[in-house]
Amino acid sequence: MSHHQILIVGGGTAGITVAARLHNADPKLDIAVIEPSDKHYYQPLWTLVGGGIFRPEESAREEADVIPYGVKWIKDAVATFQPNENQLTTRDGTTISYEYLVVAPGIQINWDKVKGLKEAVGKEGVCSNYSINTVGSTWKFIQELKEGTALFTQPAGAVKCGGAPQKICYLAEDHFRRAGVRDKIHVMFTSASPRLFAVDKYREVLEKVAARKGVETRFRHNLTEVRAATKEAIYRHMDTDEEIVIKYDMIHVTPPMGAPDFVANSELKSEAGWVDVDKYTLQHTRFANVFGLGDASSLPTSKTGAAIRKQAPVVVKNLLAAMQHEPLAATYDGYTSCPVVTGYDSLVLAEFDYDGQPAETFPFNQAQERFSMLMLKKFGLPALYWHGMLKGRA
Repeated sequence: MSHHQILIVGGGTAGITVAARLHNADPKLDIAVIEPSDKHYYQPLWTLVGGGIFRPEESAREEADVIPYGVKWIKDAVATFQPNENQLTTRDGTTISYEYLVVAPGIQINWDKVKGLKEAVGKEGVCSNYSINTVGSTWKFIQELKEGTALFTQPAGAVKCGGAPQKICYLAEDHFRRAGVRDKIHVMFTSASPRLFAVDKYREVLEKVAARKGVETRFRHNLTEVRAATKEAIYRHMDTDEEIVIKYDMIHVTPPMGAPDFVANSELKSEAGWVDVDKYTLQHTRFANVFGLGDASSLPTSKTGAAIRKQAPVVVKNLLAAMQHEPLAATYDGYTSCPVVTGYDSLVLAEFDYDGQPAETFPFNQAQERFSMLMLKKFGLPALYWHGMLKGRA
């Protein structure tokens, strides 16, 4: 059995940011990160990859290059947790013990929860921005469509960045217009939610965007099946349970998502299966030496990298305080951000807290569509990510 003072589960945005901040705070700490992947992706770029602005490989770095120097990388995956014994078991059967645990494995994409999707995605007009293996097909099918129905979906439950399903819809609509085929294409956006966006200030603007672009919106529609052979999308109405069939010529699917199985089946889970943490201190509600953050956590806010940027310093300060047997003084207010791309030259930068109150960074109305905010997403935020967040500096 191996042992580490601080063990971090997950080498994605949350895990690496916390590892870097802990190492910066005290280089003598014994920190290890468990992460099975060779590649680390800046996933917010995938919307722009799907819109043809970047190539898929531009979102990637080697995982070895983002693990902070001095932090041990355990290239494996967690199979089970034993929090009462302060240890876990990895997929290859290794048991690792710890003094403190940070759980940040990200969100699981449940392709199987839409019948026929796993077999169809990436082929014959069925695409999704939610995998590096399929994001390239989105731009291919958008370019190839000259007439018919372009369908975009948002499922029930939490997904990475609640505004992301809309972004690719607006980019596709803009491309159809610029390519001179917009009049021949019916653009539809369907959502299991009752409205376009949770926060009224931004929802009102996005409703105007959809109306201006002629995008038909349908709510309480939850995609249950893709029939690729007949190009039919099968929905279940969330209120009436009615089955609804919509024909498509291309469909972008946002798949259902949930906590990773090894979290949902563990003693660390909340009632809904996420890592059960206090929404302010990010300490586990039952195991005091366990902290959690990011997409796998039970935090009731939109799951974004921007949220992790505010969560990581809270975890680090409170974990270091716990090690010194001091009170946990740092608190997270639920801040999250969703830059909603509304076209090839515009973006609405939504930022808000637990209460749904705007928590904007800039001294102007961020609900207004702006070219400058699109430039921020294309160039500013990736630089902030690679050189700031992952280095523990921002």
